[in-house]
Amino acid sequence: MRKGRIFLILLLTIIVAPGQLLGIPYSPGEVFIKNLKQSPAKVITAAGTPADNGVSLQRTWSREICTMSVRNNSGKPVGIREIILFDFQHGLPGNTGIYGEGFQKLAQTGGTLDKPADLGTYTDRDHYKIPEPENMRTTYGMLTLQLQQNDRVLLATTSCNRFISRFSFDGRRIRISLDCENLVLQPGETWNLEEFMAISGSDREGLYDKLTAAIAKHHPRLKHEPVPMGWCSWYCFGPNVTAKNVADNTDWIAGHLPQLKYIQIDDGYQPWMGDWMSKGNAFGGDVQNVLNEIKHKGLEPAIWVAPFVASPESQLFKNHPDWFVKDEQGLPLRSDKIGFGGWRLGPWYVLDGTHPQVQAFFTELFSRMRKEWGCTYFKLDANYWGAIHGGVHYDKNATRIEAYRQGMKAILKGAGDAFVLGCNHPVWASLGLIHGSRSSMDIWRKWEAFRNIGRENLLRSWQNGRLWWNDPDCILLTNGGATDIMDQAGNSVNAQERPAGPTENEYLFHAATVYASGGMLLSGDDLTKITPARLEILKKLIPPTGKAARFENEAFEVGTIVLPDQLVFAVFNWGEQAAERRIKLPKGTYRLVNKWTGRKLGNFKDEYVIRSLPLHSALLVEAYKVADK
Repeated sequence: MRKGRIFLILLLTIIVAPGQLLGIPYSPGEVFIKNLKQSPAKVITAAGTPADNGVSLQRTWSREICTMSVRNNSGKPVGIREIILFDFQHGLPGNTGIYGEGFQKLAQTGGTLDKPADLGTYTDRDHYKIPEPENMRTTYGMLTLQLQQNDRVLLATTSCNRFISRFSFDGRRIRISLDCENLVLQPGETWNLEEFMAISGSDREGLYDKLTAAIAKHHPRLKHEPVPMGWCSWYCFGPNVTAKNVADNTDWIAGHLPQLKYIQIDDGYQPWMGDWMSKGNAFGGDVQNVLNEIKHKGLEPAIWVAPFVASPESQLFKNHPDWFVKDEQGLPLRSDKIGFGGWRLGPWYVLDGTHPQVQAFFTELFSRMRKEWGCTYFKLDANYWGAIHGGVHYDKNATRIEAYRQGMKAILKGAGDAFVLGCNHPVWASLGLIHGSRSSMDIWRKWEAFRNIGRENLLRSWQNGRLWWNDPDCILLTNGGATDIMDQAGNSVNAQERPAGPTENEYLFHAATVYASGGMLLSGDDLTKITPARLEILKKLIPPTGKAARFENEAFEVGTIVLPDQLVFAVFNWGEQAAERRIKLPKGTYRLVNKWTGRKLGNFKDEYVIRSLPLHSALLVEAYKVADK
């Protein structure tokens, strides 16, 4: 009898806890995900109360993927404010490191559960005033947790067709929800919700590989080859760009560096936001003629458009007030009443992507720009406004995510085969809708910007080539530019008060972050004034590799870029004093070369040690495998 009991206990142990029986403890990440799966879910009505038993939420797990739906089994319609997918006490130390996406691309969150840090410049909660559940710090689309023993957890929704996912947290609790915007769930109706993923492991890049593969099933990547290269007018001429400025740089590029084939007129050509086909007073030339001349020189016309917004003075707004997102009184919603009103020619009003006439307008506008103006590249800015919160749409059953996605699909229809870049866009809502994604705040010609924006880009480098081409913003290699005559608050700065430009090492650091991003390459300098030495740096970046550096962690000290015939190591010193860096080499012997100078460093096995990498500097080290004798 005693032997039978022992056998039964052993059998139950094998069934319940095989890991413990075999002496293999669950990892912290596995324990966390187990607790997450067991946490309660809840449907919250428009009144802010839990829904009654007539509304049921279904969660079905298949390994790391969870599919979910909500159904109204009652006989009455129910307004749904949000669906809380998971809500539990996480049990993690307060110093657990985190990284999460913003709703819009200017926001990123790092730091720890106890002390989250804003990595982006303009936050969702303060600058754009997007409400956060229970005033908890919130990221959107995804959240990573850096646990002990080099273990990581990655939580994400792998689709964003209708609802945006919110990952809210503090030192004790994690609350994952979908914003349902008080939409009505009719009797007998079922909503299929966004798919959810929870994975863990020690390989940072491997986790992102799994995530992006899962996203691709719902939002196949829009491909456009090769990685775009070009020139942008903004960082040398700003909104006061003239036709002559563009023509001068077009001539120079055509004669000296035609690989920069896209010539991007970045704002300044239009009189008001919304009146895109009209010439601005300051441009000093017919924009269509300028674009035609770009084409005539063998280059490609590219243009900046903010399709979802319009100035109150624009003819678009005056002639079609019914096309715009409304406030609760039925009037066009002024965006500054609920958030940020826009950085120029505002306060902006928002075109409603669910309105059939707006969709037709978008398609016609971009079709004309593609066919009549010859534009083969569109930089779409201020896209966040297309998914603005707090408004009333023409289609009362549509969320703001659907409004944005419907508008973008109409734009893509008109743009045809042109390259489409998303900028200041809702990141997760743009999945499958753009060829390129701006991955940072605007660049500035100073060390602090090179450092901060470089980190923003590397934090998003996992997206490059997986979801779209990343745009790390322009490479700046000269000290002059229109944006240097203003401080970050937009105030003019006298010449004698301007800080000294970056050092040579800092320019090389900036160039290395652009290269390591693996993404697009656009010069932001007046190239008619670039020096031969700085031009050589620019040439070293051509063509972009299309491959982002892969890093072990977010310290971003040594990254590896795997190319067909070589490896390139991107080595950074972000600190304020010289530092040692070690490059771990794969098996075999490698010939190492300094990419900046072309100097041969020698042949090495196992590792290459940089004893003293100067502060604010970076190296790109090329590695070629040598046949062992």
